[in-house]
Amino acid sequence: MTPSPSDDPRTLVSTDWLAQHLKDPDLRILDASWHMPAAGRDAKAEYDACHIPGARFFDIDEISDHRSDLPHMAPPVEKFISRMRAMGVGDGHQVVVYDASGLFSAARVWWLFRLMGKMDIAVLDGGLPKWQAEGREVEDMAPVVRDRHITVQRQSGLVKDVTQVAHASKLGEAEIIDARAAPRFRGEVAEPRPGLRAGHIPNSKSLPFGTLLNPNGTMKDPADLKTAFTEAGVDLSKPAITTCGSGVTAAILSLGLERIGHRQHALYDGSWSEWGMYPDLRVSTGDTA
Repeated sequence: MTPSPSDDPRTLVSTDWLAQHLKDPDLRILDASWHMPAAGRDAKAEYDACHIPGARFFDIDEISDHRSDLPHMAPPVEKFISRMRAMGVGDGHQVVVYDASGLFSAARVWWLFRLMGKMDIAVLDGGLPKWQAEGREVEDMAPVVRDRHITVQRQSGLVKDVTQVAHASKLGEAEIIDARAAPRFRGEVAEPRPGLRAGHIPNSKSLPFGTLLNPNGTMKDPADLKTAFTEAGVDLSKPAITTCGSGVTAAILSLGLERIGHRQHALYDGSWSEWGMYPDLRVSTGDTA
């Protein structure tokens, strides 16, 4: 069992790394599985039936800002604190987050922890599918949870609102990178959420999140990640704003940027669920800016 030299407890760790640290007393594992509504999957039921030993379920939709009409917006600090304490996740813990798709929704929780000023969190590379494919242990028992104090300091620079994104789109001061599939970016297909216009934010670049992944669902190495960004036309000398349909897969791009050492990145939390809803915001289609 040899952890990869690219393991980084603040971004991405391998299944070997997690297996080696599974019994560490200050390790906390989170199952952050989330599926598009059309998938017809129940992430919590799947977690109840099978999860990595000791994992707690992180409900992306519940641990969100329910004052907003937009889906799973980042929760208020107080709500994040209360939910993490109830889950026994607190100061001094190394957190590893995974999902049931490989690498899909786990990065959203990685970004959320960083937004709350918690840096000791990594995504499990390849997630539950890779863990199970390697024949590693799973269980169906809920973990024993003890309350743990958690200190939070929100990092407002890691998130952008619609006004800030509109400003960046107009002035070109940051690279806006869209993680949705290319046909959605070009406006060739209808959005999965009803009532949204088709297309993309003007002056944004298309980089479908799958471009950053290997066929087995793991993340590409930093050299290949950098190539993916540059081939998408992203100027890595500029700050970056990541976006997608509802702020979930945008975090995969954020994780990729962090892996290549690009520290000036923020996530547009409202993403297309917000931008596509307002008729007074300009929309581009095709491959045009």
